[in-house]
Amino acid sequence: MKVNHLLLAAALAAASLRAAPLTETTAVQARPEANAPALAVLKAGTEPTPAAGVTAPSGWLAVELSGPYEAYVQNKDFLKSLDIHPGAPIRIAPKRDAPVLTKAEKGDAIEIIGLFGKWTQVKFSKKIVGYIQLPGAMPSAAPTPEIATAPAPAPAPVNSNAPGHAVNSDANTLPRLLEGKIVSTRHPFMPRRPYDFQLNDASGSRLAYVDVSHLLLTAHMENYIDHTVDVYGTVQPMDGGNDLVITAESLQLK
Repeated sequence: MKVNHLLLAAALAAASLRAAPLTETTAVQARPEANAPALAVLKAGTEPTPAAGVTAPSGWLAVELSGPYEAYVQNKDFLKSLDIHPGAPIRIAPKRDAPVLTKAEKGDAIEIIGLFGKWTQVKFSKKIVGYIQLPGAMPSAAPTPEIATAPAPAPAPVNSNAPGHAVNSDANTLPRLLEGKIVSTRHPFMPRRPYDFQLNDASGSRLAYVDVSHLLLTAHMENYIDHTVDVYGTVQPMDGGNDLVITAESLQLK
């Protein structure tokens, strides 16, 4: 009889959580464990959606997340069709030890939004089950888990192609971040440029050519043409002139 009372109390606690918004910011964790990685954070005032048909241990509630999410997939996990290989892990940061947000399934509608060396940033919506601790179940000394994020790129550089600005080859050996519009340099009946893409500033002037040979999914470059992007890579002066070229390590839509 005592066990039945405990089960009833747990059910009532879960039901009350369904009916009322969260009173504080709460981590949604990958597993019903205090040290499990956080998949998302629900702000105070959010009413969590219980995951139908999923039973959670005492003190926990299984909740449903629907997205949209921004996450990362290793380039090797893409098929020739640029779909993700079913079963491949989709991680919350571009690191092999980053927590897995979900695994790819056949038919997932995933948009490629950035290239990060051996990783591709994707955006998608999908129902994912996570777990939150019920009020009173979380130890008072336990910190709220934080979501892992990609390392921030270096600060944006001064436009080295601006008139009167001398090119310092030593200073340009470190990777840096440039913002601008990606433009194709390929035009019919015109001589071929040294690179197929360039980065223009807001006035339409070229900041630098863009070498995309280090980005593995270059077949998707048409998605970036005529869009504002952040390009992260090493800037170098080109031989025989004042032009610059940035060897892109990552490319992300703004």
